[in-house]
Amino acid sequence: MTTTAFFRGRFVPIDEAKISVRTHAFNYGTACFGGIRAYWNDEEEQLYVFRIRDHYARFLRSARLLLMNLPYSVDDLARITVELLQREGFREDTYVRPLAYKADEIIGVRLHNLKDEFTVFAQPFGRYLEKEEGANVCVSSWRRVDDNAIPARGKVVGAYVNSALAKTEAQLNGFDEAIVLTDDGHVSEGSAENLFMVKGGHLVTPPVTDNILEGITRATVIELATRELGIPVVERSIDRSELYTADELFFCGTGVQIAAIVSVDRRAVGSGQIGPFASRLRDLFFNVVRGRVPQYRSWCTPIYPKTAENTKQAEKMPAAP
Repeated sequence: MTTTAFFRGRFVPIDEAKISVRTHAFNYGTACFGGIRAYWNDEEEQLYVFRIRDHYARFLRSARLLLMNLPYSVDDLARITVELLQREGFREDTYVRPLAYKADEIIGVRLHNLKDEFTVFAQPFGRYLEKEEGANVCVSSWRRVDDNAIPARGKVVGAYVNSALAKTEAQLNGFDEAIVLTDDGHVSEGSAENLFMVKGGHLVTPPVTDNILEGITRATVIELATRELGIPVVERSIDRSELYTADELFFCGTGVQIAAIVSVDRRAVGSGQIGPFASRLRDLFFNVVRGRVPQYRSWCTPIYPKTAENTKQAEKMPAAP
């Protein structure tokens, strides 16, 4: 249960972390957010935050897009988040939600000459998609917003209406998730996930210039695929029809983690089940994020002080493949 938030420069009970209905960000979507996961490791009795500094570096880039000047560095934000999670004491997988927002209580749309505020809270969180091993998706009739409209590389609050329209259309039509296209008809991403295609033994993913979020999990998948599994990765534009002939498709992202796609527009993808590439990547990914792969421990920030017992348990653990 969530009990605490960092709000207006201090830790407060979650029920005190409130804004006025007149707040600029509430009226105009002038805010940005992040999504960071922390993973519980049972063997070590430790909660690990995954790639916290990378997430906050991107968060501050999103803030700059909105002409925000926050009084916090990446290290400051990481320290605040670690303390928040220590106060909460979660012993399960957790989602962290930082927000930067225009806090003035005025009418009038703009970004400049407004007060910027930061808040962060966390809550236990499991699956984002119930069918991680086999999602049925559609190509949305809604197009992804263009970089010259609202840049997708920034997690801008107002832009997620575009995601909500696509996701709702998909679910009301009986699908689990949507794939959105760019204005010129190339595959962009899911409603709130990056996308990978397996074709001819390669992983293919849309480039950052096709209006995608520059995903931390996307970067993780690329590194693990190439360095650990020897799978070549190609970044290029993907045509819609390629989705129907792919060997495998899967989503990735902080929320969705790695989720296989088994059909698109009611056409089976590959065998119609989770494929070998997605399976191998999922297994490796979940070992990495829980701190079980020594060479990637630097990506995992521990929350609780080490004890003699959990250190002993960690030393006994074999390295994951």
